[in-house]
Amino acid sequence: MEKQNGTAITTCNHEVETPINITIKGILSLLMENVDDKNGTSVISLGLGDPSAYSCFHTTPFAQKAVVNALLSDNFNGYAPSIGLPQTRRAVADYLSGDLPYKLSTEDVFITTGCLQGIDVALTMLARPGANILLPRPCFPLYQLTASFRGLEVRQFDLLPDKGWEFDLNSVESLADRNTVGLVVINPGNPCGNVYSYQHLQEIAETAEKLKLVVIADEVYAHLTFGKNPFVPMGTFGSIAPVLTLGSLSKRWIVPGWRLGWFVTNDPSGIFRKPKTVERIKKYFDVLGGPSTFIQAAVPSILQNNDEVFFKNTINLLKNASDICYERIKEIPCITCSSKPEGAMAFMVKLNLSLLDNISDDIDFCFKLAKEESVIILPGTAVGLKDWLRITFAVDPAAAEEALGRLKTFCQRHTKCT
Repeated sequence: MEKQNGTAITTCNHEVETPINITIKGILSLLMENVDDKNGTSVISLGLGDPSAYSCFHTTPFAQKAVVNALLSDNFNGYAPSIGLPQTRRAVADYLSGDLPYKLSTEDVFITTGCLQGIDVALTMLARPGANILLPRPCFPLYQLTASFRGLEVRQFDLLPDKGWEFDLNSVESLADRNTVGLVVINPGNPCGNVYSYQHLQEIAETAEKLKLVVIADEVYAHLTFGKNPFVPMGTFGSIAPVLTLGSLSKRWIVPGWRLGWFVTNDPSGIFRKPKTVERIKKYFDVLGGPSTFIQAAVPSILQNNDEVFFKNTINLLKNASDICYERIKEIPCITCSSKPEGAMAFMVKLNLSLLDNISDDIDFCFKLAKEESVIILPGTAVGLKDWLRITFAVDPAAAEEALGRLKTFCQRHTKCT
């Protein structure tokens, strides 16, 4: 079977594509198929960042009520403007402006069907013949897949695990040329669980300005932080370099299935407000459509209700589960974690295959783990780092404890005899 921009890897009787052609859901589906139903052990997935799968994570009742009220009002059964309801755009602008040194307008905001549609809009708007885009490694794989569909060449620079997954800015500068159109920043980090400092984000913005690049700021995990660095939106530095901010309700409000996101131009200098640019964005939204009108209509109430108890509970659950995962990883000699997670819902750990018997790589590791222990973990290859693993901690703490115990047992079973 011919592959373009990628090769296929065969393991455990499954063909797994390399990151440019893969989706996280695709490989997790294959891993689930490899679970041995006969071993009588319940499946625990540390692979997909959907906390709503666990009863300890649930959205705030206020958000649910806002959606119900919007639906029952009978006012939102028709088509909405393709760029979003005006009141929804205004609410998102006001919400994001609270963390910025300037005020966003309604015209800066476009409502999307989740953050994934925002990724597609951003890359489509930047695409042109011969253009390339700079992506971090590791990276959420939908960026590579979308870029390939849009004809954008992908150039990847390394994140530095021993420096809290900061950008290798020298690598960024060496990769860029006159055809480079954008630079992607994911903060808080997926898949690394890092949170960038104000200083590092400013350095990224200054590098983007030097190279004349647009920054795509993926902030779907905004405010989900529990380490030394608070969340700082990349739009803070919009006066240095133009920023396209992508976000959504899905993670902070534990509602990934609602598919409500936003694409925002953080651009005090007005680069994106040129009539031709605005018109091009609006025309593309005419093609895409948007999320359900009654979900959009609920957004103003949801964003205006600052439920600190709900947010604090979510953060505490994430921190507790991440602490369990991090501490249990330290008990497993063949797996190391370079930095403790400080935000988001997942982190990366490195495999030492030299200590393991009958394990060829990270994909082989994950398929055998699924079969023998009914634990699902994402191989690092899926996010661009071979022989690493991505572990999601958006789970019940008891499930995290059980899963890491099984992971330890699996590694002990496959440890080489000395």
